[in-house]
Amino acid sequence: MNSQELQRAAHKPQKVALVHDFLVGYGGAERVFEAIAELYPEAPIYTLLYDPARMRERFLGRDIRTSWLAKLPQFLRKRYRLFLPFFPVAVESFDLRDFDLVISSSSAWSKGIVTRLNTKHIAYVHSPMRYAWDYHEQYLSELGATDKRRIFTRMLLSYLRVWDQQAADRPDAILTNSRFTAARVKKYYRRDSTVIYPGALDLYKTTRQISKEQIQSERKHFLVVSRLTHSKQVAPVIDAFNKLGFPLMIVGDGSERQALEKRAEKNIRFTGFVADSELARLYCGARAVVFPSEEDFGMVAVEALSFGTPVIAYEYGGIREIINPGITGETFHAQTPEIIAEGVRRFLVREGQYDETVLKQSVAHFTKENFQNGIRSAVEKIV
Repeated sequence: MNSQELQRAAHKPQKVALVHDFLVGYGGAERVFEAIAELYPEAPIYTLLYDPARMRERFLGRDIRTSWLAKLPQFLRKRYRLFLPFFPVAVESFDLRDFDLVISSSSAWSKGIVTRLNTKHIAYVHSPMRYAWDYHEQYLSELGATDKRRIFTRMLLSYLRVWDQQAADRPDAILTNSRFTAARVKKYYRRDSTVIYPGALDLYKTTRQISKEQIQSERKHFLVVSRLTHSKQVAPVIDAFNKLGFPLMIVGDGSERQALEKRAEKNIRFTGFVADSELARLYCGARAVVFPSEEDFGMVAVEALSFGTPVIAYEYGGIREIINPGITGETFHAQTPEIIAEGVRRFLVREGQYDETVLKQSVAHFTKENFQNGIRSAVEKIV
């Protein structure tokens, strides 16, 4: 072993731990965390709550260590969001004294872990806490709170903002998933960060063996792939397609599903969650994917483009780093049925002009390998 190898070995972390907010559903953040976990197969995973069934058996065989919230009765664990004021205490209760390096994956809480002086902490921040910063007024409106309840909720959000800013001071380095998120981190936390785009091509790579005959010979429907919650803005898409009359497939599930189903006309079909092979078929059979919410990155948009499917997207957020209007899709500037419908009409005018090869090449750099190499480089710098 030469001197450089000895030096690298001396600085290599002896014990690594990983932390993620919740493992109670499999979405974009969990897909990103899975790629981080692959780099450290022996590292224990700390999370506030873990639900193996809802995680579709992901992370089976891993050493998963949950917070004291997991000791609550099951009927309370299912309503874990009621315990929001206690999440900071729960994440700070993780005992990480034995580790040399901790990598956290955080949309809100995990960056707030407490580590000892010599433990290096790298936080991959998917987003600063949205309901505490950008959308606190919208959050209050969604709660439908009375005046007294609003006062209490405002006090809670004020407390969370203070905690969130203090928590963001704890990591030794912050990584972000887009330039948009990096700008929000700079504004709210007054910290610089390094952008490492998530890998979003796994679905295409694992399902590309599906032949075109198996998929569909003709693109027939429009597609939404999303959690069905209020913040994802699926309702105005449904209203738009109720009037447009085009076939619309909606993949995903969530608390708003029943209300959205009642809202939809017969041209709109809900599939719930589907297997990867079926999702690939739906992407390939779609005329376009409609992306109506403001996201910090936009994994669904990247997945759609990887299958050669254009995207019609709300123009704010990380989507600006993915979509080139008129080339890889169209954008709309307001989340209303009328504006969404106008975006669809502009797409129809250009529908025959989209080049499938250009669409696929536009996202070719969003690979898991590039993402994991970025994580490795960040670890080398901080260690």
